Amino acid sequence: MRTYRQDAKTLELPWPFTGRSEELERVRAASAGGRPGIVVTGPAGHGKTRLITEAVRGLDHVRVTGTPEARDLPLAAFAHLLPDTVSLHRAVRALSGVRVLVVDDAQLLDETSAALVHQLAVHGRTRLIVAAADGAPAPGAVSRLWTGELLPRLPLGPLPPEDTARLLAGAALEPLTVRRLHQACRGDLRLLRDLLTALTEPTPVPGPALTGAGAPSRVPGAVFTGSGEPTSAWGEAFAGAGVSASAPGVALDASDGLTLLPGAGLAGRGVSVSAPGAGLAGCGASVSAPGTGLAGSGVPVSAPGAALGPSASPVPLPGTGPVGTGRLESVAGTGEWAWRGPLPVTPAVRERLAPALERSGPGERDILDRLAFAEPLPLPLDELDERDLEALERLEADGLIDIGEQGAVTLAHPLHGTALRATAGRLRARRLGRAAPAYGPALDAERRTLVRQMERLDVRPVPTPVGEWLVAHGIPLPARYAEVRARFARLRGEVREAAAWAREGLRPAPRDGGCRGELRLAEGCPDEPAGPDDVHARYTAVRLGEPGRAAGRLPAGSVLARHADALARADGPALDRAAEALAERGFTLYAAEAYAQAARTHRDPSAARRSRTRAVALARRCQGATTPALAGLVLGELTARQRQIVTLAAAGLSNREIAEKLTLSVRTVGNHLYSAYTRLGTADRTALPWLLDTPDRETA
Repeated sequence: MRTYRQDAKTLELPWPFTGRSEELERVRAASAGGRPGIVVTGPAGHGKTRLITEAVRGLDHVRVTGTPEARDLPLAAFAHLLPDTVSLHRAVRALSGVRVLVVDDAQLLDETSAALVHQLAVHGRTRLIVAAADGAPAPGAVSRLWTGELLPRLPLGPLPPEDTARLLAGAALEPLTVRRLHQACRGDLRLLRDLLTALTEPTPVPGPALTGAGAPSRVPGAVFTGSGEPTSAWGEAFAGAGVSASAPGVALDASDGLTLLPGAGLAGRGVSVSAPGAGLAGCGASVSAPGTGLAGSGVPVSAPGAALGPSASPVPLPGTGPVGTGRLESVAGTGEWAWRGPLPVTPAVRERLAPALERSGPGERDILDRLAFAEPLPLPLDELDERDLEALERLEADGLIDIGEQGAVTLAHPLHGTALRATAGRLRARRLGRAAPAYGPALDAERRTLVRQMERLDVRPVPTPVGEWLVAHGIPLPARYAEVRARFARLRGEVREAAAWAREGLRPAPRDGGCRGELRLAEGCPDEPAGPDDVHARYTAVRLGEPGRAAGRLPAGSVLARHADALARADGPALDRAAEALAERGFTLYAAEAYAQAARTHRDPSAARRSRTRAVALARRCQGATTPALAGLVLGELTARQRQIVTLAAAGLSNREIAEKLTLSVRTVGNHLYSAYTRLGTADRTALPWLLDTPDRETA
C-alpha cells in the first residue's frame, strides 16, 4: 500500500506506513476543526514524527522542531516564522492565523519557544500536534500541555510484532529473524533500520569478534564462495549512511524509520536477479501449491513465501563480500533470508548500550560480564557473593538486570549480552566462557511447559529464552524440542513461524518424522495424517462448518466444545463468545474462523459486520493463513462511489487528495467514508486494504 506519493523534486521513493491504525485516527481526529490538538509521547525512535507526518499529510500546516544546538536561543525553533525581534505577545498574535502547528521534539525547545507553544494552546485558535520524547527533561511549559489538561496525551508504545513483520515484509526475512529483530529493537525503528542495514552490508562488520557459543554457523541453503565463506546476496540496497540507493523499491527514511517497499528485490552490488523466479516472495505475494492444506488437519491453507521452487532462490554472483558476524543467509527452498549469529555492534547499538558498557561502580561490570557469558541461562543469586548484592541492587534500580521470583538473574535487554561479550578482552572471555553451558535441562523444561500448555488448550505465549537464543546463534536444536515449538506456533496460527521451527529441527536430524510432519502441516499439506487422539484433528470438522461430526468427541466444557455447540445451534452471539474465548487462549486462527462463522450466522446486520471485522483483524495476525472459513469473507455492500473513495483511502490518500482527484468537496468525501465505515464495521483507514477485496490485498 502506498502511503506517500513520490516527490517530483526530491525523487523520494514511497515507503509504507505500517500499523498504528488507532493512534493514526486519534491524531487525525485531533487535527480536525474544533479540536485543540494532541501531544504524542514515547521513547526516541518509536515513530512519533512519522505518525504525525502521516496524520497531517494533505493538511495545511506549519512545522517547527526543537534542536539541542538551539536550546539556549530564544524562539530559535520559530525563526522561520517570526521577525528577528519580537515579544512573546506579538509572537502569539502572529501565529494565531496558523490552523495546524506541528511541534516536533518539543522537549528540546528553548524556554521562550515552549512558552509560546503553551500560550497558543491556552488561546485555542491554533490546533497543536506536539511530539515529545520520554525520558528526557522537557521545559515546564511543554509538560504542562498535558499535565495541565490543555491537550490530550497519546503515549506511543512499541510497534506490535505483526506490524513489525508487515514493515519487514519486503526484505523476505524468515519469521524467526523477524521475531528476533523485533525483540532486540523493542520498538525502536531507528535501531531496527540500523541493524538491518548492518546485516545487509556485503562486507564484515568491523569490530572485535565474539567468542563462545555465539559464533556464527551456517544455515542450510547458504551459498559459499571459493574461500569457504558464506555469501550474502543482498548487496547495498538501502539509502542512507553512505549505502547505495540504486536498488529499486528499497530506501531508508532519513530520520524516522525503516523504508521497505512491497516487492523489494535483490538488486544489489554483485547480485544477479535475472534468473527465472529470482524475486522474493513477500508483501502479500502468496505462494501455494495446488491442493495445499490448512495448518491444522486437512483444511486448505497457503503461507506466503513458504513454497518457492528451487529456481526461486536468489542467485549471488562471485565477488559479493563475505558474510560477517550475524549476516543474512538464504534459507533453501523458501526464498527467505535468515540471520544466525550475534548482533552486529553498530554505533546505534553502542549508543543504546552506553548505560551498561560504561558502568564503573564496584563489581558492577563484573556482574554484567558474568551474566553476558552465562546467556542464555540465568545466573542464580546463590552463585553471587554477598558483597555483590549492593551492586545488584544498583543495577536492578537502573533497569539493567531482571531478577525473577526464584532468584534467577538475567540481563534486562537482549542487546546487552552481545555488546558485553564483544567488548570483553580475550583473557576475560576465555575465563568467563570456559565452562560449556548445560542447555539440555533448560530446553527440556521449556518443552515440557509448552506440552503442558497445549494439553490444557492454552497456547498463550510463554517465555522460552533458551530455545530462542540457541536458534538465533545458529546452535542446532534437538528435534523433539523443535517439533513442539513448531506445533505450538501452528496452533497459535503462526504458520510461517511453525515452518521455520520445523526446519530448525531438521538441520541436525533431516529424517526426523515429527519435524517433517509439522513442516508439511505448516506448509499446508492436506494429506498429513493425524493421530486419532489428536483433539485438534477432531476439531477440524468444526472449522469446516460440520459440527455434527465432532459431537461428543471434544473435551466436555472446553472452548472447542463450546464453539461446536454454538455452531450446531447457529447461535451468532454464542459464536462470538466462543471466538473471544479462543482468542484469549491464544488460538488466533481458530478465533478468526469462529468470528467468520458468526458473521454468516447473525441476523442483525450490524452484529454481522462487527464479527466480520474482528475475523479479518485476527486473520491479519496469522501470517498469511487462508482457510475455508475465512475464504470468501464478504464484507458489507458499498455503493460504487463509496467503493471508489474507500479504495483511494486504502491506498493511503487523504480526504483532501481524494476530493481533488474525484473533483468532490472534502466534506462529501468525509460523508462517503463515514457511511462506508458504518457498513464495514470499522473506522480504521489502515485496515481498509484488508477489508476490501482488492487485487493487491495480502492473503488473509
